[in-house]
Amino acid sequence: MDNIICIAGPTASGKTALAVELAKELNGEVISCDSMQIYRRMDIGTAKPTKEEMQGIVHHMLDVAEPDEDFSVSRYCEMATPILDDILARGKTAIIAGGTGLYMDSLIRGNDFAPYPSTGARERLEKEADEKGMDVMLTKLRAIDPVAAEKLHLADRKRIIRALEVFEETGETITAHNLRTQAIPPRYSPLWLGLDFEPRQALYDRIDLRVGLMLEQGLVKEIQELLSSGIPAKCTAMQAIGYKEFVAALEGNGTIEEAADEVRKASRHYAKRQLTWFRRNPAMNWLTRHGGEDFSEILRQARQLACQFDK
Repeated sequence: MDNIICIAGPTASGKTALAVELAKELNGEVISCDSMQIYRRMDIGTAKPTKEEMQGIVHHMLDVAEPDEDFSVSRYCEMATPILDDILARGKTAIIAGGTGLYMDSLIRGNDFAPYPSTGARERLEKEADEKGMDVMLTKLRAIDPVAAEKLHLADRKRIIRALEVFEETGETITAHNLRTQAIPPRYSPLWLGLDFEPRQALYDRIDLRVGLMLEQGLVKEIQELLSSGIPAKCTAMQAIGYKEFVAALEGNGTIEEAADEVRKASRHYAKRQLTWFRRNPAMNWLTRHGGEDFSEILRQARQLACQFDK
C-alpha cells in the first residue's frame, strides 16, 4: 500500500476537517479533489477551506484555474499526478480529499486519457452541432458507439461531442478506450476512507446549515463580483450547485430565499449521487456518524485505520 489516504464522501460530511487532522499526525499534505475548488475567486460557494481551516497544512489543487476556463478530469490528473508523486518522493503522506469521485478514481488509477484535440475535430463537430442540432450528433454517435450513445442525453452536448471527437482523433470509440483503461491495474494503492451519516437526515441538516452559512459569509456578493468581472453566467463553473440558482435569482427569476431552497434541495440530491458513486468501491472503509456521535469518534476510527502510515 502506498503512503496515500483518499478521503471521500458527500458534500458537507467533514472531509476537509478529517484530512487536516490526519495530515497533522502523519506528516501529510492535502490534495483537493473537488471539481469546483479548482476555480479562483469561487470560495464561499465551493466551501473552499480557509487558511484557518487548513491549520498550516499544505493544500494543493486549489485556485488553479479561472472560472471561465474549461476544465476536465484529464487536466486535473495531468496537474495533480506530479504533485502526488512529489509528496511521496519526499517521504510524506499524501491525503487526497474531496467529493468528485471521477477525479479521485482517475487520479488513483493513473488513467490513460484520450489526447487533446490536434486536428480541429472538436471545432468541426461544434460547428456541425450548431448547424444540424444535437439529435443529429447523437444519431451519428449511435452509429459509431451505441454503448456510449445509450448513456447520453441530448442535453449532454459536451460528452456527445467529446465521444465523437475521440473517435475522429484516434479511430477508437470512447467505450473501447474506457474499457481498455479500466483493465489496467491502478497506478496507486491507497487507504480509502469514506464519510457518511446515519440517519441520513443528519447529513441533510448539515447541508442546510452550510447553505445558510454561505449566505451569511457573502455568497451572493461573491457571485455578483464574478459576473461584474465578466465571467459569463452560462460558463461551466457558474452552472455549479450554489451558483446557478443565485444567478437565476439575480436575473429576476425568483427570490434569494427561493434560490437558497433550490440549493439545499440540489445539494441533497448531489450527496445521494456522491454516495452511490463511492459505494461502488469495495476497498472503501466507511466511517459513519450515528446519532449524536461527534467528530472525535470518527477521527479515532480514521487514526486506527491509518496507523500503518505513522512514522
